[in-house]
Formats: sequence, C-alpha cells, structure tokens
Amino acid sequence: MGDGEVRQPRELIVTLYGLYARDDGGRLAVAALVRLMAGLGVDEAAVRSAVSRLKRRGLLAADRSGGSAGYSLTPQARRILDDGDTRIFGRRRATTADGWVLVVFSVPESQRDRRHALRTVLARLGFGTVAPGVWVAPGQLADEAVEALRRADLDGYVQTFCGTPTEPQVADWWDLDALQARYAAFLDRHGPVQARWARRRTVDPAAAFADHTALVTDWRRLPYADPGLPLELLPPRWNGERAAELFADLEARLARPARAHAREVISGPPVTAGR
Repeated sequence: MGDGEVRQPRELIVTLYGLYARDDGGRLAVAALVRLMAGLGVDEAAVRSAVSRLKRRGLLAADRSGGSAGYSLTPQARRILDDGDTRIFGRRRATTADGWVLVVFSVPESQRDRRHALRTVLARLGFGTVAPGVWVAPGQLADEAVEALRRADLDGYVQTFCGTPTEPQVADWWDLDALQARYAAFLDRHGPVQARWARRRTVDPAAAFADHTALVTDWRRLPYADPGLPLELLPPRWNGERAAELFADLEARLARPARAHAREVISGPPVTAGR
C-alpha cells in the first residue's frame, strides 16, 4: 500500500476477522462489525457493501446465531488466514544456506487459464521469475508452495527442485526497486505512529486498536511481496529490515490493548433493529 493510499473497507474487515473473529469460531455479528469499523472511521453503508463483496468472493458466509445476524469465515478464508499467520507475525528471513526452491512448469496453449492460475499462485507466494515457466523462491517456502499448488489442483503441471544456484541473481528475479518503494511507504506511514506511541505515558485502547488495525492491514501483504530474501544478497541498508523492526515494535506495543478494546466492543450491546 503506497503512502497516502486509502485503505479499502474490505481490507480492514479481513484484518479484523483475522485478528479477532477466530476467537469466536470465525464469526462476527453484523452489529459488532459495524461498531468495530466505526472506530476506524468507516460508516455502516460502506461496511455492508464491503461485506457483500467478501461474501461474493467466497470469504464470508451469512448466518444467524442467538437471534443476531452475522458473517462467518468460510473454510477457504480461514485457511488463508491461518497460512498467513506465520508469514505476517513470525517471518524468518532466509539465508543463502537455506538454498532455493525452483518451480518449473509447462502448460499447453489450450489451457492458458491454468498457466495464468499457476503464475497467480506463485506470485502471491512471493516467487520471483527466472524465465518463462521457471520461478524461484527461498528454500524455506518449498513446502508452502507444494501445498498451495496441490490445493489449487495445479501440481500436475509443475516440477519442483531444491538447491543452490551458483550465483543467485535476486535483482533480476525480483523488482527490488518496487519492493523498496513499498517498504519506504510503510515506514513513512507508520514511523510517525511509532514516534507518537514512544512518547505516550498512558495507553488509550481505542487509539491502539485503530493504529494496530491499520498497521497489520498495511503490513500483511509485504511478507508475500518479499518472501524473506537473504539479506546478504540485497542492496546495502535494505529498508525492509527497518520496516520489519518497526512492525515488530508497534505490534508489541499495540496488540494487547487493541485486543482488549476489540473484545469490549464485540461484547457490547446489540444494535437495535433497523440500524
């Protein structure tokens, strides 16, 4: 997300479900979701529109529980969130000693949709491109890649190899300038937030909730764009390291008070009919 770019309500909703709905079996009541999003400056109409889009994409399913309307995570959405936890909150940066995983595929021209699907899956995992039909990533992603391709029913088109290239060319395989620009935007947006919280003498849970939700929403795509590339192969003073340190610092400061605030809002009184 670039500096100044507006966060979409659906992105914020996905973050809220990832952080808080799984505590309650993957469900949030509509009233609770509206209250949470109000704390992020999003009105009810925008919330309902975003939820409808997530429902159409197969990520949320409508239900009723205890007389209240709500939406629950679908199995697909839960799997995506579960898979993302390690990348987002516990990503380990690879070293050259970890080696590399190479995915080679060949898809008949008559099945171009399968070729597009393969490229989409690999790009979302953070793979770089060596040549048409040859994609590469740090070796620690091998199991994740094999499983993702199996789930998408694409494993029959690929061969996977693990090893160490003689001279890894990460600057050719990934767009490092674009990655650094994304990290710079993250630092520009959340550096002042970090400074503000460092000066605080008391914790405001509602402010922590708003800042933490924005933090996770902006960060969660970066560990996929940069799949933990070995630092020794990156340009000097790689700003991805500073961004990761900033995220870890704010996560440690904000996660607990943000969760306390969210749980209080979720357990609040129901919204009256017609709201």
